[in-house]
Amino acid sequence: MINFNRNIVEEAVINQNNRGFKFGDAVFETLKVIDGKILFFEDHYFRLMASMRIMRMEIPMVYTMENIEFEIKKLIKRKDLLQSAVRVRLTVYRDAEGLYLPKSNDVGFVIEASALPDRNYILNDTTYEVGLFKDHYITPQLLSTLKTNNRILNVIASVYAQENSLSNCLLLNSDKKVVEAINGNLFLVKGNVVKTPLLSDGCIKGIMRKQIIELLTVKENITIEEASISPFELQQADELFISNVIKGVVSISKYRKKEYSNSLATDLVKRLNAKILLG
Repeated sequence: MINFNRNIVEEAVINQNNRGFKFGDAVFETLKVIDGKILFFEDHYFRLMASMRIMRMEIPMVYTMENIEFEIKKLIKRKDLLQSAVRVRLTVYRDAEGLYLPKSNDVGFVIEASALPDRNYILNDTTYEVGLFKDHYITPQLLSTLKTNNRILNVIASVYAQENSLSNCLLLNSDKKVVEAINGNLFLVKGNVVKTPLLSDGCIKGIMRKQIIELLTVKENITIEEASISPFELQQADELFISNVIKGVVSISKYRKKEYSNSLATDLVKRLNAKILLG
């Protein structure tokens, strides 16, 4: 069951001519909804609108924050998930015929929803080992910061991680700088300094990345830096963690032979849950 252009339908409706399917001509948002409340929805909405503008898509007048929220909740209600934690994917695609050149910049959308096991963010307490993926590289440019359907590098890196019994991989850009994890932004802790890669290095402009930066900015005795990270710095760090909207914070316990603590990640999970409760 999905919300396809305002209609709740039981079967898949994306055909072989859909540009998101044929060319990756689509952008998407992954959202977490708790008891009918969309977390950080304003940030998601403005990122989506900015991504559509960068992609030269025509933004319909009906694509207001209120209307998109209504369509998301309509699907959640129909799936009887209003009292649950829910993962939502909202995909906006260019709805036009054509080859590489579309015949118009009109758009359509698909909304998917599935239940999540946990309402609150819970820090992982099992071994979480990561590796460095070196087979292919992210290009440090504006398009790399968008959540588009062009995620083949992430797919191949996920297969590589599984083949090597890793929980995740860290991705490099063409300048050999560490950019992000397969499914989230990266933070590195060394002493009282926390670093996260620059957007200009090609990392996704993460919604949870923004929340973490805001929480760290007001935390005493912590300096937050947006700066390039070299692979060498990974083994010098005290702590590494990944952020995304669904998991919140994921603590990395091991990279190569180096093992890490999780004290800041533990604190951030508590702060995130408190922020959500107050919000």
